[in-house]
Amino acid sequence: MKPQLLILTLIVWAVAGVVKPAAGQSSNGKKLTVIAYYGGDAAAIDRYPVEKLTHIIYSFCYLRNNQLVTGGTDANKAIRKLVSLKKKHPGLKVLLSLGGWGGCKTCSEAFSTAEGRLVFARSTKKMIDSFMADGIDLDWEYPAIEGPPGHRFAPEDRPNFTELVRVLRKELGDKLEISFAAGGFPKFLEQSIEWTKVMPLLDRVNIMSYDLVHGYSVATGHHTPLYSNATQVESADDAVRYLDSLGIPRSKIVIGAAFYARVFSGVDSVNNGLSRPGKFKSSVAYKTFISDFTPGNGYQCYWDSTASAPYCYNAVTKTFATFDNLRSVRLKTRYAIDRGLNGIMFWELKLDKNSGGLLDEIYKAKQEGR
Repeated sequence: MKPQLLILTLIVWAVAGVVKPAAGQSSNGKKLTVIAYYGGDAAAIDRYPVEKLTHIIYSFCYLRNNQLVTGGTDANKAIRKLVSLKKKHPGLKVLLSLGGWGGCKTCSEAFSTAEGRLVFARSTKKMIDSFMADGIDLDWEYPAIEGPPGHRFAPEDRPNFTELVRVLRKELGDKLEISFAAGGFPKFLEQSIEWTKVMPLLDRVNIMSYDLVHGYSVATGHHTPLYSNATQVESADDAVRYLDSLGIPRSKIVIGAAFYARVFSGVDSVNNGLSRPGKFKSSVAYKTFISDFTPGNGYQCYWDSTASAPYCYNAVTKTFATFDNLRSVRLKTRYAIDRGLNGIMFWELKLDKNSGGLLDEIYKAKQEGR
């Protein structure tokens, strides 16, 4: 075939929809975002394959006198290092995150007035510009419902969050990104956010579809399942379906993966420890637990085909572990692609192996595309 004819044929095929979307793109042609939360220092980031990310969210910044502030000199160095990576990786976006679990104690009060919201928004714009970052991610845990012990929450948090996003968008303009981390459980989804008012102003929502079984839980379960099962409603798919029911565009929805395990003690052997009474013991980084939760250490590992989630149980120590692994993050990535979601994110990068870990598996699944 002559070159001119080949080019003409490819153009016709593309217009007709014969040519498949590029690898790593969802069916609507939008490039799948891969977002890492990062709480490490300036040096540690060099150990990881940043080229496989579209976004890094520095975690965390905080509130002081209603203004966005960093944690100090080390945090400033880390943020500058992350931003410097954009020279080598021009497509990379670096966002600053406010809050986190225990890091938003004064958010309810600070954002309860128009003045407080404006002071915050202007300080956010100033900080983003000073670091040459690309936007803000709000991680207020949680508006209008109970979060960390002792943190204020009130019904008016819900409309106040909407007003906070409105003033942020006005101050930041259209080019800087705004996202927020959303609890993946029904109470948050139903009571914390005015979804139809907020989402038109945002680039995306990062659903924390992990910690669905957490440090306050009195029974085991999957802390980061893709699907619900007979004993657990909470899952990534359940959250996506809820937002679907409200008409939220899937192109703004990101689901989450966990680069750590939740471990419970005092768990009996019924159902290999799944959905049984237990006491939260600890969180363990992926790079550690893959060598700890092994048959040699007394663990047997299982796969819940309904939830698309792994778990391990040690019958001698009566210890149960719930986590994401290579198989489950691959399925989450495929889910995001197949359903036309904005992307997949995870907490957090420094918990991964330097190579051959969960990020690498996400990237492989993305490159295989659709």
